[in-house]
Amino acid sequence: MIQTLFGSLEEQKEKKSGFLQRMKEAVSRTRENLSDRIEEIVAFNKEIDANTLDDLEATLIAADLGTSTTHEILQGLRERATHKQIDNVEELKRLLKEQIAGILNSASNVPARRVDGPEVLLIVGVNGTGKTTTIGKLANLLRGQGKTVLLCAADTFRAAAIEQLEVWGNRTGVEVIKTKPGGDPSAVLFDSLSAAKARGTDYVIVDTAGRLHTKQNLMAELEKMRRTAQKVIPEAPHETLLVMDATTGQNGLQQARQFTHSAGVSGIVLTKLDGTAKGGVVVAISRELGLPVRYVGVGEKAGDLLPFDSQSFVDSLFE
Repeated sequence: MIQTLFGSLEEQKEKKSGFLQRMKEAVSRTRENLSDRIEEIVAFNKEIDANTLDDLEATLIAADLGTSTTHEILQGLRERATHKQIDNVEELKRLLKEQIAGILNSASNVPARRVDGPEVLLIVGVNGTGKTTTIGKLANLLRGQGKTVLLCAADTFRAAAIEQLEVWGNRTGVEVIKTKPGGDPSAVLFDSLSAAKARGTDYVIVDTAGRLHTKQNLMAELEKMRRTAQKVIPEAPHETLLVMDATTGQNGLQQARQFTHSAGVSGIVLTKLDGTAKGGVVVAISRELGLPVRYVGVGEKAGDLLPFDSQSFVDSLFE
């Protein structure tokens, strides 16, 4: 028993270490844009004063934390700097980490829920953000945890979306329930949830259309899908995840606001984090939308979707 427990703890440490390393690799460009620049600013100004924080403000905005989020973070530091209470660059980084972690943890403070029956994840987002690929990666992640998964191809407006989801289904060994292109999304959702309920499936992941230019029709369709889901599983969908492209930064944040207000979004999946120097958008999302980042995409492979951990993210930005 002790050996088993010891082994389990060792495995957890190894897993956490591996996760931190992957996160560091994913945000390497952001870290260069942020942490390294902070050291340059402090070295140039000699001491940490108001001028230092003015330069730091521009650096945080450049990392895509956003103007209002940056102002909030620096507000608590300015009085310290005025009274020369920040001794060195390490102290400055520690204080920044505390401020950023506080914002991320506040958004992530969601109570655990108990789901009786299949857990339904509705995936929404603008076309081109990596929505369908994210669904495949999420199915792979859940399967790796020993869960049973069913994919619902409810983006019936694009034949390519159905085909792409089938490719991921074959790759991950997960069944895809679909209808013909142009079919009724709510009908295929009803069939998927009915099948999952009958089989005792753990998760149903639902792909949806991402037609931002027809926002009103899209939101009406999503609402219809919600009503349909609740006929089969009363509390469904249990989570509505918005897929965002990290490389679009503040523009993506504006799109997210539209979906958040209309689609009942409960969490964010941020893709292509490894492809941008503006990973600070994670912090802006948490503060400005009040939503937790659930997962981050860090590459193209099936295993390149990581459950988001705020402390690992903050550590990776500064270490």
